[in-house]
Amino acid sequence: MRSVVITAYGGPENLAVVDREVPVPRPGNVVVEVEAAGLNAYDVIERQGGIPYQPPPPISAGIEGAGTVVAAASGVAEAALGQRVMWAFGPGSHAQFVEVPAVATVPLPPWLHAVEAAAVCAQGLTAHYLADSLRITAAGDTALVLAAAGGVGRLLTRLLVARGVRVIAAVSSDVKAEVALAAGAQRAVRYGEVEGVVKELTGGEGVDVVFDGVGAPTFDMSLNSVRHRGMLVVYGNSGGPIPPVDLSRFSGGSVLFASPSLHHFIASREELLYRANELFAAIERGDVTIRIDGQYPISNIADAHQSLESREVIGKVVVLPR
Repeated sequence: MRSVVITAYGGPENLAVVDREVPVPRPGNVVVEVEAAGLNAYDVIERQGGIPYQPPPPISAGIEGAGTVVAAASGVAEAALGQRVMWAFGPGSHAQFVEVPAVATVPLPPWLHAVEAAAVCAQGLTAHYLADSLRITAAGDTALVLAAAGGVGRLLTRLLVARGVRVIAAVSSDVKAEVALAAGAQRAVRYGEVEGVVKELTGGEGVDVVFDGVGAPTFDMSLNSVRHRGMLVVYGNSGGPIPPVDLSRFSGGSVLFASPSLHHFIASREELLYRANELFAAIERGDVTIRIDGQYPISNIADAHQSLESREVIGKVVVLPR
């Protein structure tokens, strides 16, 4: 089978497509023939060597995908042969076949194509726990969503708006502003204008919650935009990790700070299936729409990475192992 390997930390030129044996499922695992695999900021950061405690190369690339179960270890009950599934955490997913823990797979509804599933799995589940499980986000609240036209940001905006939340979207271009407004944001602004617009729209109080997936470049702006007893959520660091912070900066406004990870919000199979079913229902209702702006054969994996790194892509980038 063909599989993408990170041969050394650095640029996309360090990605190689190699031939490997099809894996044999170990206890508790299944082997899936991958129809489509998602490409995420995590994959770029991993290739660059920015994942804490990650082993040295060579590293099998990719973690997210969708496809059909072709082999299962004895006693596996969570996934059956021939079943179409998706998963958010399956190391080595940029390959024609991948071994995945059965408990990490989610059965796909018949109406959802595998390419769409690979495009929405990790980002959709992330958007769901951000909107659903960090605080009681209710109609009438105001949220600031950074990178609101990005993969998670656009889906999160749609989920928040569906709950009656007013969303202020921070974006980097006019095109992305149009995307955020189409997702339901009340206002879309450039990053340099965020603090002024937040004060204008909230009477100087600040927003109830900030969702920041950028990290270091936007942290000060995000903290300055939260009202007293509000919440700052930093769920990603696409712009770089946040340096050490003086905790007294939060106590000045009794601001709650959260630095969550999807892994901890789908830690049990019950919670994984709950979030997935909620996501599927939101797609059926039209609250969540799937946007794919790039589909690359596995042989063009370097081009796929370059496309994502350019920050010009708005929708999902998907890798096609077949």
